[in-house]
Formats: sequence, C-alpha cells, structure tokens
Amino acid sequence: MEWKAHGYRVGASNETFDDIPTDADELDQFVSLHRRRIEPWLSAVFQAEHLNLLLGSGFTTSVAFAAGVPATGMDVAAGTSPHAKAIMDHAAASAKKMGRGEANIEDQLRSAIAVLDGLDIIDKDAAKSVRSDINSAIETFLYSLLATERGIADADSAPASAMLQSFLLSFASRAASRERLHVFTTNYDRLIERGCDDAGLRIIDRFVGTLRPLFRNTRIELDYHYNPPGIRGEPRFMEGVVRLTKLHGSLDWRFDEATRRIYRAETPFGAAEDHPSLPDSPVDTVMIYPNPAKDVETTQYPYAELFRDFASATCRPNSVVVTYGYGFGDDHINRVLLDMLSVPSAHLVIIAFDLDDRIKGFLALTRPAQVSLLAGRHFGSLQRLVDDYLPKPALDYITGRMSELLKNRAFTEVPVIVAAPAADAPAEQGGAA
Repeated sequence: MEWKAHGYRVGASNETFDDIPTDADELDQFVSLHRRRIEPWLSAVFQAEHLNLLLGSGFTTSVAFAAGVPATGMDVAAGTSPHAKAIMDHAAASAKKMGRGEANIEDQLRSAIAVLDGLDIIDKDAAKSVRSDINSAIETFLYSLLATERGIADADSAPASAMLQSFLLSFASRAASRERLHVFTTNYDRLIERGCDDAGLRIIDRFVGTLRPLFRNTRIELDYHYNPPGIRGEPRFMEGVVRLTKLHGSLDWRFDEATRRIYRAETPFGAAEDHPSLPDSPVDTVMIYPNPAKDVETTQYPYAELFRDFASATCRPNSVVVTYGYGFGDDHINRVLLDMLSVPSAHLVIIAFDLDDRIKGFLALTRPAQVSLLAGRHFGSLQRLVDDYLPKPALDYITGRMSELLKNRAFTEVPVIVAAPAADAPAEQGGAA
C-alpha cells in the first residue's frame, strides 16, 4: 500500500494518514475509532503460544525523551592512529553493504578490532595506537550509556517509570500456564532490567549466581514455581516472569582472563564514571558487540549462544515477535526474522517511529498477511501506545470475568420499594387512614 506519515496495518485494516488531528476533541475521536481496530488485534496476537519482544535503541530514546534527558547516540568516535582513516573507510563500506546507511560506532569497533587482531600478529608496536583508539571509543560509549541511565534515574521521571512499567507489563502479563515472554534487545544499557525491577517482574537469563553471576552455556529451562497453601506436590507457575537475552552484550558484562569466564559486574544503574567496576582497558574485558575479548576461542562467545537462543525462540510454529525501536539495520537479526516468517503460523509486529528505507526494504521480502505494522510519530509513540493501543491484560481478565457473569446470571427487574408513610402523616385524598 502507499505509505504516508502515519499508519497501521492490522488484520484486514489498512489506514494511512498525512496528518493527525491536533484539536483535543477530534484527536479523542480519532484515537477511539482506531483503538477499536488495533487493540483487539494486538490482544489476539499477544496470546500466541510463543511471544517475543525485540527492543532496539529507539526504545531507550523514547524512555529518555519521556524523562527529559538525552539518549545515548551511536555516533562514531574520533581516532588518532595511523590506521584510523582506513578503519573508517572499511566501517562505512560494511555499513553500506548491510543496508544500514552511515556507519555507527558498532561498525567502527568491528573494523578496528579486526585491524587490531592483525597488528597483534605482525606489528605489536603499531597495534598500541589502535588499541588506544578502541579503548577511548568504548570508554566514551560506556560513559554515554551511564549518563543516560543516570539522567533517567536522577530526573523527576515518575511518568517515564510508569510508562516503562506499563509497556513491559502489557507483554509480560500472560497467563502463567503459557510460555514466558522472551525479551531480546540490542541495547547495552540496563533500562529493561530497571523497568522489570520497578514492575516486580522476575528475570531469567543465562547468568547464574548471586555474588558474581556467571554466564552459563546450559539451556536448562529454569522457571519459577510456588506451592499453593494446602496443596502439596502440585506446584504452579508464578506470574510476572520474563526471559531476557541481550544479543549484543551489556555494559556490565566482563570477561575474566584468569578464569576465561564471562560474569556480570556490580555496576549500579547510572554509575559515576569513576566507579571501581569500570575497567581501565575495556577492549580486553567489556563484553559489548562485537568485542571478542581478544581470544580466538571466545571470538564467537557468547554471541553464538545468544543468537542461538534468539533463533530457537522465534523460528517455530505459533510464534510472534514484536519489534519496537529496532531499525532493521542488523543483517544477522533480519535473517532470523525472515527464517521465522517461513513458518506459516508465525507473525511479526513492527512498531516504528518512522518507516524508513531499511524497514521498507525488509517488508518487501515478507508476506503482508504475516506482518502487522504500526508506524509514524503517532502510532510509534511509546506513551501513546501505552495509553491507547497496547492491550491491558489485567483489565481484559476482569472484563472477561464480568462478561461471563453477566451472561450466566439471570437478571430480573428489581421491584421498587416504597417506604410506608409515617403514623402521624395525613392520609391521601381517597386513601385509607
């Protein structure tokens, strides 16, 4: 269909708009009309057997905007080594090849680490300047991530926190008997973890341990159960449990060269730049994509396990993936999504602030019946989604119970009871005394 500035495609409904009403009354009517089409469809889609949520950098940008603080950028960092120009040329070429457009810091780091690997073999002295540039770039990026976290934590962000919790609960509030929501993200910040903590959601990921959680390769389907009072031997699933996979790593993941293991550091949300958990040489320890931690055996570790989780969770029947803030600029993720859509019962929901060429290019490879779309500043606004278009599972459950009671209950007209007149009141004309 011909796309305009705003629009959606859900089920049999296809609507696009050049402008959204600005008058309050007209906007309320507009939202009310389209909510009747969007919210029931999303409610049905969210009841799929396997529900997955993929969040990109636009998610952090939306929450930071609601809190009134700047969000982390993906701009490249300046380099001073003799190989800086060659690194940027290679990064630009790889970004163009992947259809991403301009190179970002991930492309720059990927190219710089490849150069560093080669120089470590043939010229260790020349490798020092490249290593210094990489350390400087990762440090700047880490400080920017922490500044965004700190701004969200320090700001008067009660509305932003409520919005974040409502957004996550719209997906996580599934019946405990259904498979858990699986959240995937390409972000390095801990905003999802913060939102889950505030909302009382329990997270299951690959890290095991209390004092120093370690990344484990085992895929034991851990879960949370409880024993109802008076019942033994019949444990039940707890509500409010989600699975979390950070596909590109996290700012608090560290590689321990002594034990050759990955662990999660005790880095507080929005920590200061001089916090002792932040390393002096992040290129060797901080596990953010595409950092291979300088070891051949770990070049694909832990990212191979993380993407295996992504593929196994999505590429199966009756699976749904909802994307928000993801710009479809990562080929390795797009390939998995396209493989998922080769299963006829799988479905993809794309929620985007802007329908750019990357998303249009991806949509051209899909079957329209398997893809729902909400795009534009109106339908892609996180606050608008939470307030008007995303389902409210808790309310749906109560409404369903009420409807069932009303259907099964036989109502009769309630008789009107008239109070008797007082003893000293005069009798009506023609009435009994």
